[in-house]
Amino acid sequence: MYILHVALGGCLRAPPVSYGITEDTGGHIAYLLGAAMAQARLAPVAAVDIVTRAFQGPGLDAAHDRMTEPVAPGCRILRLRTANNGYLSKEALEAEIPALGAAFIDLLRGMARRPDVIHAHFADAARLARMAQQEFGIPWIYTPHSLALQKNPDAARLPALQRRIADERTAIADAGAIILSSRDEAERQLRPYGADAEGRSHCIAPGVVLARQPDPAIAEALLAPFLRDPALPILLAVARPVHKKNLAGLVDAYAASPALQARANLVILAGLRDGIERGPTEQDQVLRGLFDRIDRHGLWGKVALPPRHDAVQLRGLYARAAMGGVFVNPAFHEPFGLTLVEAAQAGVPVVATRHGGPVDILDQLGHGALVDPLDGAQIADACLRLMIDPDRAGGVAAAQRRALALFDWQAWAQRSLAVIDGLRQPPLRPRRVVRRILASDIDGTLTGSRSAARQFGDWHAARPETLMFAVATGRSLSEARRVLQAWQLPRPDLFITSVGSEIWRWSPGGGLTLCADYARHLDAGWDRAGVLGALSRHDPRWQAGYEQRRWKLSLLGDAAQAAVLRDDLAASGLGARVIASHGQFIDILPPLAGKAAALRFEAARRGLDPAQCITAGDSGNDADMLMDSGAAILPANAYAELDHLRGRGLYRSPFAHAAGVIDGLTRLGLAGRPAPQQPRPAAGRTNRPAHA
Repeated sequence: MYILHVALGGCLRAPPVSYGITEDTGGHIAYLLGAAMAQARLAPVAAVDIVTRAFQGPGLDAAHDRMTEPVAPGCRILRLRTANNGYLSKEALEAEIPALGAAFIDLLRGMARRPDVIHAHFADAARLARMAQQEFGIPWIYTPHSLALQKNPDAARLPALQRRIADERTAIADAGAIILSSRDEAERQLRPYGADAEGRSHCIAPGVVLARQPDPAIAEALLAPFLRDPALPILLAVARPVHKKNLAGLVDAYAASPALQARANLVILAGLRDGIERGPTEQDQVLRGLFDRIDRHGLWGKVALPPRHDAVQLRGLYARAAMGGVFVNPAFHEPFGLTLVEAAQAGVPVVATRHGGPVDILDQLGHGALVDPLDGAQIADACLRLMIDPDRAGGVAAAQRRALALFDWQAWAQRSLAVIDGLRQPPLRPRRVVRRILASDIDGTLTGSRSAARQFGDWHAARPETLMFAVATGRSLSEARRVLQAWQLPRPDLFITSVGSEIWRWSPGGGLTLCADYARHLDAGWDRAGVLGALSRHDPRWQAGYEQRRWKLSLLGDAAQAAVLRDDLAASGLGARVIASHGQFIDILPPLAGKAAALRFEAARRGLDPAQCITAGDSGNDADMLMDSGAAILPANAYAELDHLRGRGLYRSPFAHAAGVIDGLTRLGLAGRPAPQQPRPAAGRTNRPAHA
């Protein structure tokens, strides 16, 4: 397999990269290099190339003008040369796209072997990928990195951003697949660009590449000229000097907290600079603002703003911050946040903006603090709490282990190849005749035992031609696909997601499309704004923003709290279903939604009724479909919240997880052999993430 990445902006070169040397030389370059080098190490991959543009400029390395540059075994950079050989900012690249597109087509035309897939980074690169697809039929993948509609709430009304938004919308609509880094990107940031975008999105956590053997002494030498008491712990921030990173807000938060100043120095790595009057306008404005604040607040000797740093010094600073300090990302909005992962892997607790990818990262780490970037007191308080936390060592160590396990470039590369293979697979052939439907929950029902999951895959491959397989899950579509892939479970014919509030079908092109008929069906009697207003009276504890969907509102709470909300909504005359599950989650759905309702809707489309449906599940949000179907299977690990279910068609298997499902199918004459013998676990003991 030959993979070609395209990224046009910033100073992209083989490591070491001078991050921050321009305002566009940031995290996307670390992402791109880590991804490409990891893919090149995989056995199925023959080569990986990265295409960018050639340019020259004062203070810029001559490598940026070389047509070919090796990066690692099997991986190199190829550069496109046009008549304009100067460095161009992201905004200035627009005028150069036609020339770059022509150079790109010439490059591909001259190749002895053309790439099997193109991976475009940002919307400008997507325009080149689209040209290549039109000329040579090469499929392509898109990673936006940062979407304009998330950078600025008023972006759609700003003429300067309207072309970029249009390009992003076209890229999202035309790409064969979209790879994103966090659930917030895949499920919330992508939503304004089209309802079906999520059906082609894949959330794959990236890795990070930290310099080895950190030496805090290197950091001490870098900081010594700036600090009056260099022995104090440090608050570390690493960000490009642009307004959206809110570095000025961080300085203000620090200045307003004498307690924080007494306990820690503030260290800000704001790119690389040669004075504060020689860079791009925005960079100079941000730097002048930082120096002005430090001067006005009398913070000289407490704040370090080194003009330059390299990867070894950065690694030393992470090690220094791990010694009682904190890493801080106060951005107004952060699409993902690779530096948070770097800090966590280095053993540093993190405080981060609650807007964007950090929500997902901190949820996975199980440690750290999310803050309102506009609330300086909240930022300072969060930093102090993490510094004086008596359980700091244990929490940080656990978060470090999770960060190392979850954010790994080799794992990213393996999953990216699965996405590429999906582009090259023929579309799923719809079953012409369906006489029965198996609808199964995923978490704890099909997952939980690797051997049983493999057996379910074997059963699926040999299942009757007239039996349709659907998953019915509380998870979103992107999360459902991720879990199925992680457990190597088979591709279902249909996705019922978000607790039965969405139905997703395979499209001829191989993507998934939201069922518009079911959406219209659910809109009847659903007053989402009214329900939100009623819930606000109860001081709700909301789940993460990406869990809030058009036909689903999700809170934290138990069955008793759910009953109170149910009664209040009914008294207010608001039609809604309130579902409690796992003892800690509450979902509010339209009155016509739910797993049972979605399954009935699908069955009716195929001329079937619930009696011809088989269901399998293990928690409270499965109860309605288990009771509504002709046959229901509960694995032995089912939660106690399903103990009340009774019925002739309901079978409680003595086997856990997918083994229990196979056991139930065997009893129905739909599996050829009994499930393997497995001990029955205590009910409700299965560990699972939110919204299983």
